This record gives sequence, C-alpha cells and structure tokens, in this order.
Amino acid sequence: MAATAAALADRLEAVLPQTQCTRCGYPDCRRYAEAMAERRAPINRCPPGGAEGIARLAAVAGGEVLPLDPACGREGPRSLAVIDEAWCIGCTLCIKACPVDCIVGASKWMHTVIAGQCTGCELCVAACPVDCIAMVVDDATVTGWAAWSPARAGDARERYRRRNARLADAAAQSTGRAAIEIRPPLHPITVNTADDESALRRKQAIVASAIARARAKTRSG
Repeated sequence: MAATAAALADRLEAVLPQTQCTRCGYPDCRRYAEAMAERRAPINRCPPGGAEGIARLAAVAGGEVLPLDPACGREGPRSLAVIDEAWCIGCTLCIKACPVDCIVGASKWMHTVIAGQCTGCELCVAACPVDCIAMVVDDATVTGWAAWSPARAGDARERYRRRNARLADAAAQSTGRAAIEIRPPLHPITVNTADDESALRRKQAIVASAIARARAKTRSG
C-alpha cells in the first residue's frame, strides 16, 4: 500500500470494533480498513459498529454517512457465544474458528467460552457440527458501538494479533519438522583412488586364483 493509504487504513482500523466477524466481506477488520483506504469498499459494511461506527468511519475517511448495507447484516445488541456443555463433543472446531482465542477446551473434552473476551462474531456457531453453540444477547438496551467500547476493541485486536502470531509460529515449526534437511559432512571425505584400485586388483587376483584351483581339481579328477 502507498504510505498515505496505509496511514489512512491505520486510522480507519482504529475506529472499527475489531470483532473480526467477516460480515463486511473481508477476512478481518484490517483488510476491510485497507479496502476502504484504497476506495475499494464503502464505509457502511460493519454491522457490529452500527450507525455510530459508520459515522466514525465517515469522519476519518471524509465521506458521506451512509445507512448500513443490509446485505452485511443489521445493527443489534452485543451477543455472546454460549456452549451447551451437555452436547459438546470436544471436536475443537469452534476453538479453531474463534478469531480471539476466547474458547478453551481440549480434544474430546468439553469446551467453554470466556464471556468477557467474546466479540460476538458468531464464527463458532457455523463451525460447530452438533449445533451446541447459541448466541445470547448481553444487553438488549444498547446496540452497535454503544454495546461495545474502545477498550474492548483494543483488547480484541491484540488477542487477534497474538492468535495470528501463534498460528504462524506453529505453521513454521510444522514446516520445519516436515522438511528433510540435508547437511554437508563436517569433514570432507577424501578418496584415495590408488588404494581403491589396489584393493580391487587384490580381490580380482583372489577370485582368479580360486577359479584356477577349481579347474585344476576338476582336470585332476
């Protein structure tokens, strides 16, 4: 990105709620911010931010305040994911789907959501193969940015950054283990051609002698 577009993307990202929900059509908030900075996406595609979020984006981008694009969803109160532990099979798919690592558990063991860290992205709901995750409204009286806060957004962004770093590190280690590393010998191996030829001649002489003895024995018999 050009320096000016990158700087604008930084400012736009700072006023996004950091739910990483992908409802805007981009993989995460940063990619949406970059698309807006490069004028490839409008500012009205973030349902979690709601009308106030669009106004904040317009103030940064210098554009017109638009109504929320209904194709992306609708503004609503903050919801939290809740796992029905009686039905959880411990498949870990929800853990892999959570962009902020707020689901804890282990394979074949019950999982649970850390409510204070849940962004309400809903990505875990689609990932669950047994439909044991439901979204529960946290506070029905507030929606959009009123149901969120810059502090929570900052915490979510940091958790998302740490998760990406952890996954990248794990992928690098996996690649390193899978690769076959060929190293040169610490000391060069010297080959004495003369010695090799001498040993070969000795072997040939022994074989020839054995053959000669066998023939001589056959003739004498």
